[in-house]
Amino acid sequence: MCGNSFGDIFKITTFGESHGEAIGCVIDGCPSMLEINEEYIQKELDRRKPGQSNISTPRNEKDKVKILSGVFEGKTTGTPICLLIENENQRSNDYDEIANIFRCGHADFTYQMKYGIRDYRGGGRSSARETACRVACGAVAKKYLQEKLNIEILAYTNSIYSLKCNLDINKITKEQIEKNITRCPDDKINNKMIEIIEEMAKNGNSVGGSVRCLVKNCPVGLGEPVFDKLSAKLAQAMISINATKGFEIGEGFKSSEITGEENNDEFFNENGKIITKTNHCGGILGGISNGQIIDFTTYFKPIATIKKEQHTITKDFKNIDFTISKGRHDPCAVPRAVPVIEAMTAIVLMDFVLKNKRFN
Repeated sequence: MCGNSFGDIFKITTFGESHGEAIGCVIDGCPSMLEINEEYIQKELDRRKPGQSNISTPRNEKDKVKILSGVFEGKTTGTPICLLIENENQRSNDYDEIANIFRCGHADFTYQMKYGIRDYRGGGRSSARETACRVACGAVAKKYLQEKLNIEILAYTNSIYSLKCNLDINKITKEQIEKNITRCPDDKINNKMIEIIEEMAKNGNSVGGSVRCLVKNCPVGLGEPVFDKLSAKLAQAMISINATKGFEIGEGFKSSEITGEENNDEFFNENGKIITKTNHCGGILGGISNGQIIDFTTYFKPIATIKKEQHTITKDFKNIDFTISKGRHDPCAVPRAVPVIEAMTAIVLMDFVLKNKRFN
């Protein structure tokens, strides 16, 4: 199976299945002498782990990370870093009922058709549990970017269903985001979001939404021409996350509905600092960061596992009406996706920083 690695210089490879013995990752290309430990990585993993609140899956995984290599006396050595997370709370029997059935909205059908075999226990490799590995890798990248370049990555729940955060992005803080279980910094909207998610869960249904991500203090010059544009790599990274269905940067789709005069960001020299009064481009011009806030949004579909009767087919291609009765699933992926978005952003930026020697 290809497609398990991401990045060119700061390269990550993830491995493992949802209901296997463990999941993990290998980071290659991380510079030496970066201070890192399990406790720091664990803080990021705790933001993603299941069972955080009554609006997430009840699966109880501690997601305790172990550093197996690449770190000595609290510092990276420049050699591959291997991180391992053991699976502790599998209930694989919950998936016996779908062993011979293709679930609607899942990767069951496509994996079976492509490989002739699939791990039906929680989706195996296609499970969102794999994203814990990304968060672990992202923790290392975030620490480097923060310490070396003062780059801050801030993601939050922008919308759930038809409810949308209405706060000024320049005033949103990490504390506001993390105090709410939806990870929406808007207190009024947060409460309404909880009600929607709880209603969906009660009815055996699910709901989607979006995560907005802001990158502050990003220097000018990250990104390469044509095929390796910063915006292109960010789009690839975000769309590779489970349940994602859309990506837009800056004004995004709205820019197709306005004029060039409205969409262009005018430059100003403000006491020797080049700024733009607006940021319709989302901080990227020609695929290269322009020094303004990088601003993009990723859209998530509703979780595919719902407790509603739906029509599907068996492995023998027989028609069947089927209702999923077991398993532990989030009624909404968005709150737990926030740290995953931050992690993938950090991994992309880290790779570009290392490609551009003047930043490292």
